[in-house]
Amino acid sequence: MKEKWIKIAAAGGGTIILATLLGLFFLARLFAAPGGENTEAERFIIPLLENTADIENNLFTAGFIKSKWAFNLALSFRGGKIGAGGYKIAKSMGVWQMAGILAGEPYMKWVIIPEGLRKEEIAEVLAKNLGWSEAEKEEWINKDTAEKAGYTEGVYFPETYLIPTDETPADTAKRLIAKFEEKFAPYAKEAAARNIKWTTVVKIASLIQREAADLSDMPLVSGIIWNRLLSDMKLDLDSTLQYARGNTGKGWWAPISAADKNIDSPFNTYKRKGLPPAPIDNPGKAAIAAAVNPEKTDCFYYLHDSDGNIHCAATYKEHQNNINKYLK
Repeated sequence: MKEKWIKIAAAGGGTIILATLLGLFFLARLFAAPGGENTEAERFIIPLLENTADIENNLFTAGFIKSKWAFNLALSFRGGKIGAGGYKIAKSMGVWQMAGILAGEPYMKWVIIPEGLRKEEIAEVLAKNLGWSEAEKEEWINKDTAEKAGYTEGVYFPETYLIPTDETPADTAKRLIAKFEEKFAPYAKEAAARNIKWTTVVKIASLIQREAADLSDMPLVSGIIWNRLLSDMKLDLDSTLQYARGNTGKGWWAPISAADKNIDSPFNTYKRKGLPPAPIDNPGKAAIAAAVNPEKTDCFYYLHDSDGNIHCAATYKEHQNNINKYLK
């Protein structure tokens, strides 16, 4: 009887050992690389605001991991967070190596450039996101964006970019210009058909971008700017004074003072007729479209009330009435 139980125990122990070995083998396969000897690195992009579950699903669907559970466990040992951006990974990597790379710094980073920034502000955004030195930032402002006439401002298109962290600032400038040329191309054809220089369109678009309260205002603001230009009036735009004044410690676009109207600058449209010598910011697509397709209007003046609503007037007297009604 004793020998029988010994045999049963031995058989049971063997089964447990076998089950344990099979379990370990199964787990090892879950953590193993799915691609074997395929060591070729591929670019894996993680969009902005994508959550971990979606990232795991994409890794699994693309064949980079065998188990979402195993990857999640490995990732938890790395802090459990993955940043948006571009990474280089290969199917020859196990989940531990994969988690280590994706929990680290991406080699490509997302950079969001808002509409209506001047190039100094864009340089700040790029430097912060891409880790530029102060010297690289200053060179971007004073050299990389100043080598070609007509390209000193206005052509660094506001967009969401995925940029390699080792890209030179000069190449980043070319990247933004290339995006501008892509987006501007349809409007360049319209402008040429109307005998309007592309530089004129960009200058006007930059004014619209800073002067309009929202997208719906842009065609009307464009119409008023065109009316003033075609009537040989001074533009009298605060935004051009802000550009001429620069940053005095309260931001690049702080409200102007009465003294600012006496600034001696070709950008002072209170003292000089016509357009400024260059754009005052880098406008978006809506402002460019409005510059080419202004709203037909009899108005020459406009203001925005405290709620941001625009009120225009055909005469200065009507404009004064609007000032008294909406601003006092």
